[in-house]
Amino acid sequence: MEIVYSIINILFWILGIYLLFNCIYLAFFAIAGLFSLPKSQKTAINYKKIAVLFPTYQENIVIIESVKAALNHQYNGSFEVIVIADGLLPETNAVLKNLGANVVEVFFEKSTKGKALQFAMSQLKDKGFDIAMILDVDNVMSNDCLNYLNHSFEQGNKVVQAHRTAKNIDSSFAFLDACNEEVNNHIYRKGQAVVGLSPALIGSGMAFDYGYLLSLLNNIGETVGEDKQLDFMIANDKVSIAYLNDVYVYDEKVENAAVFTKQRTRWIASQIEFLKKYAFEGFVQLFKGNVEFFNKTIQTFLMPRILLLGLLFLMAIQSFFNPFGPLRTFWVSLFISICLTLLISVPRRFYADERLYIALLQIPRAMFGMVIALFSIGKAKKSFMVTPHRNKNIENKN
Repeated sequence: MEIVYSIINILFWILGIYLLFNCIYLAFFAIAGLFSLPKSQKTAINYKKIAVLFPTYQENIVIIESVKAALNHQYNGSFEVIVIADGLLPETNAVLKNLGANVVEVFFEKSTKGKALQFAMSQLKDKGFDIAMILDVDNVMSNDCLNYLNHSFEQGNKVVQAHRTAKNIDSSFAFLDACNEEVNNHIYRKGQAVVGLSPALIGSGMAFDYGYLLSLLNNIGETVGEDKQLDFMIANDKVSIAYLNDVYVYDEKVENAAVFTKQRTRWIASQIEFLKKYAFEGFVQLFKGNVEFFNKTIQTFLMPRILLLGLLFLMAIQSFFNPFGPLRTFWVSLFISICLTLLISVPRRFYADERLYIALLQIPRAMFGMVIALFSIGKAKKSFMVTPHRNKNIENKN
């Protein structure tokens, strides 16, 4: 029995060290995110030709409204709105063409965003585009977004991530998802940029040198997380990613637990995929001096925050009754630390909104959804799990 106690005690300490590492990493970048970044500029001497790309999978309503908003965007240079149509109805394609969008149809047995982008950009490479701006089907650019991006590229950047933020916070779950998005922005984008690291790409609201992105996509494969794969490939090339914290791309947030679970299933599957793929390589790159690549690898080791919060809550509770493992103050301190980390990462403007406190009641449902997602990651590997969107007119933020 004494041996059993010793084994359980060791396991508790191993878990404690892992969770402590999670809390330290998140807290460090949350504190870093409290510092400011230089204000983005939009004036330029030269204005590059921009391809605004909408990879679209079976979304026949939302894409029309998004394209209307994009076509009305004001840019001092030349840009073209391109819809990469995967599974759209013929009548939808006709409407998009009549609006003025360039529609590139793609057909795959197994659809992925990376393959769709690679095919379309290869078809368009002779049109002289300098920059490729990638938007999700529901995204709307803020005023002068392309002008700000153009200035950043004029400064020599090859990859730029804009600040993706919530478009809809009209339900408590959407508000919670909006908070989660801003916590990600604070820790994984702004906080990273403040200390001189590249922000994590987020899948949309990101822009690339056209030729550079095409070269990356030619080797991207059939991953379920093209943004994470691009992150690692860019880090391997030792190319820095710029982050424009004050340039916004508005994004639809999930409104219920079912959609949340489906979306997180895909995200967790992506994280596990790259944990397996780059865990060893990350340490090799560290010894070669590539801190950026190692940092991206460390992020794949981190537990999803909503699961981390739930697990630390349970560990704090059990510490009052369990004779094994680290002391009670250890678990309670970790739980308090993650709560404080999240508190300082949520934008101050949210605290004045009473919907925040209603949204907090959705956390248990979100935790349950994450547990379901953990047991569903096999589905993400077998099919393209697209996040469904509302069939409503998209509010134009311009």
